[in-house]
Amino acid sequence: MPTKILLDTDIGSDIDDAVCLAYLLAQPECELLGITTVSGEPLLRARMASAQCQLAGRNIPIYPGIEMPFVINQRQPKAPQASALSRWAHQTDFPTGEAIEFMRRTIRQHSGEVTLLAIGPLTNVAVLFKSDPEIPALLKELVLMCGVFSDGFKPDHQAGQPRMEWNALLDPHAADIVYRSARQMAPGRHRSVGLDVTLKVIMDAASVRARFRQHTLLQPVLDFANVWFEKAEHIVFHDPLAATTLFDPHICGFERGNVQVNWREEMRWGQTDFVANTEGHHDVAVQVDAERFFAHYFETFSA
Repeated sequence: MPTKILLDTDIGSDIDDAVCLAYLLAQPECELLGITTVSGEPLLRARMASAQCQLAGRNIPIYPGIEMPFVINQRQPKAPQASALSRWAHQTDFPTGEAIEFMRRTIRQHSGEVTLLAIGPLTNVAVLFKSDPEIPALLKELVLMCGVFSDGFKPDHQAGQPRMEWNALLDPHAADIVYRSARQMAPGRHRSVGLDVTLKVIMDAASVRARFRQHTLLQPVLDFANVWFEKAEHIVFHDPLAATTLFDPHICGFERGNVQVNWREEMRWGQTDFVANTEGHHDVAVQVDAERFFAHYFETFSA
């Protein structure tokens, strides 16, 4: 039976969100129930998601979500990759102010069956959990691309400060709400794939162009990536790695414990502290088979 997935994404900033969406659209075992967007310019982000869905011939419900973080200033006000949208057919109008209710309604309609895959700042998810506190317990799984969990990885070698992952940093108050709310879930049903592991699945720009040209669903992603490559020489497959763990459990190894998100100290906003505990609430990725990941990712488009 296909895995029912709700995708919450900040597509349009880091290119890996589009890389992840293409994978979900190609994955035959994925039943994508809907997409919600989050962070600055959520409407443009929805349009980008629509371009990929239309190319795949899929009529996926898409809802622009919340634009601003709970408390702190917006660090991600724009969706720069949307500048490539004019070259791809896409929907332009979307329901506004309905993303949270769409998520709530969908999860309740498919109680115990939905995996919520969140690959952006956790504002939408936090509002969902606060507005309907029963939702975490109704999910099949909550899978996040979020956090840094290896103690040896945390110091920033340049500033001497703790190194934070972008999604947690963009809205640390939302991340705290989500991790605390997920304690309602049964063990093994809340998983995080963090920066300390995702940085091991990286591909340079030349290899990306060579591989992506071979697959139709990756054509708009490559176009969006040209905007990304103006400031970067590679792609880190952060979000796709989190997604592939839903379909190949051997790509990453996980450890159980408890996660606490710092939202009180500004210099440590978004820091995710993990303590291993076999009776804990959260599973975090601690290792990855990079070769297996890339083989699985690209084979999915050839299936």
